[in-house]
Amino acid sequence: MAVPKSKITASRRGMRRSHDKLKQAAYIEDKDSGELRRPHHIDLKTGKYRGRQVIEAQDD
Repeated sequence: MAVPKSKITASRRGMRRSHDKLKQAAYIEDKDSGELRRPHHIDLKTGKYRGRQVIEAQDD
């Protein structure tokens, strides 16, 4: 059975786990509509992606 040779301190354990946190989602302002959207995603309001019409625009 595997047994640790010495105790891992709370500080060392916390340093190891510091990379496991979730990052906040990034949003950018769309050049055409001015709406916030995720990078590399279709703007659902206008239906455009990189200046090209990809899907039909949504009506509110």
